[in-house]
Amino acid sequence: MPPHDLLARVGQICVEQKQQLEAGPEKAKLKSFSAKIVQLLKEWTEAFPYDFQDEKAMAELKAITHRVTQCDEENGTVKKAIAQMTQSLLLSLAARSQLQELREKLRPPAVDKGPILKTKPPAAQKDILGVCCDPLVLAQQLTHIELDRVSSIYPEDLMQIVSHMDSLDNHRCRGDLTKTYSLEAYDNWFNCLSMLVATEVCRVVKKKHRTRMLEFFIDVARECFNIGNFNSMMAIISGMNLSPVARLKKTWSKVKTAKFDVLEHHMDPSSNFCNYRTALQGATQRSQMANSSREKIVIPVFNLFVKDIYFLHKIHTNHLPNGHINFKVDGLVAELGVTGNCIYPGPWFQPGPTRERALSTPVGLEKFWEISRQIHEFMTWTQVECPFEKDKKIQSYLLTAPIYSEEALFVASFESEGPENHMEKDSWKTLRTTLLNRA
Repeated sequence: MPPHDLLARVGQICVEQKQQLEAGPEKAKLKSFSAKIVQLLKEWTEAFPYDFQDEKAMAELKAITHRVTQCDEENGTVKKAIAQMTQSLLLSLAARSQLQELREKLRPPAVDKGPILKTKPPAAQKDILGVCCDPLVLAQQLTHIELDRVSSIYPEDLMQIVSHMDSLDNHRCRGDLTKTYSLEAYDNWFNCLSMLVATEVCRVVKKKHRTRMLEFFIDVARECFNIGNFNSMMAIISGMNLSPVARLKKTWSKVKTAKFDVLEHHMDPSSNFCNYRTALQGATQRSQMANSSREKIVIPVFNLFVKDIYFLHKIHTNHLPNGHINFKVDGLVAELGVTGNCIYPGPWFQPGPTRERALSTPVGLEKFWEISRQIHEFMTWTQVECPFEKDKKIQSYLLTAPIYSEEALFVASFESEGPENHMEKDSWKTLRTTLLNRA
């Protein structure tokens, strides 16, 4: 249900209660009722300000506050509370809007290498090693960026995911269920980091320097893992596994890959990323017992977190024909294995008390409880203050350095190491023709 529909229902309750209490001897209860409605709206606007971003929701909010004010016209307390609530809401929405505008200006669009082939970059052109050659420092600056971006994600952004699933399941088309800006921006950051890693590797002309660049990013990914920044770690590994980088066999042959193999083991997708989930659970336990901000850092792989929410929602979904949730007992809950941060289909429980408790759990309630628990845990991680000193120069490079398009990456890759098989030769020939025609 979209926020404006839910607000409309609250408004209808206000109308009914006002008519009922005004007509009877309990008119004094109107004041108590109006105070409770104001408290409800205050908590709603503080916890989920993004619900009120569209005009329909704001119109419903204004209508409700107008009715509530009429219930207690003699006392200015309600009117004052509503004014403060509205001001706080508008400030919160304005802050998020300004943040969106600022971030849209930060990252330039992906650049093409150009139609002229075999062109070496200028000697003065910067690369990441010219800005920061310490893997730990770069990992710390990546963590700064991650925590800054993830702190802009609110519970309502995550609940949009669940709402969108219901919309798709019921074959409804709702324009207001597009991905929120905060989610989209965080998603784009992951992709930009992956492409930046690939760009930094592919644009290096000399094989020796490319080897050093790959080893540097492997060390950065390892430091991210040690910090608990799994999202940056996964983005870096993804960048090195992109085809234009992965095909550089002569370069990879010179790389000491033992550390990279360990990282790939942690991010092995088999058994529903079991190795990663074990590491994440360890980081979570460390965070819960932490005495310092550094030990509290947990930044999960966001795409996997979203998939977990999706999976949890799908396996528990049990709707009646009218679209309402069916809270009847359903044995499906017994097929779940939920351990810490790991959600996966598990074997049936053995007969006994555990199985009986599982079979007697209302599915709808358990679903929403578990989704709520996971979102609460995620929000706790987003509120950790980054303990590392901020380096504006390094962060500026990470956020604004030009990145190659996928086509440009292949051009740079083939220029560094020519095609080795028929498939690569055909791809290179097609790419060259496309670039020359474009020129």
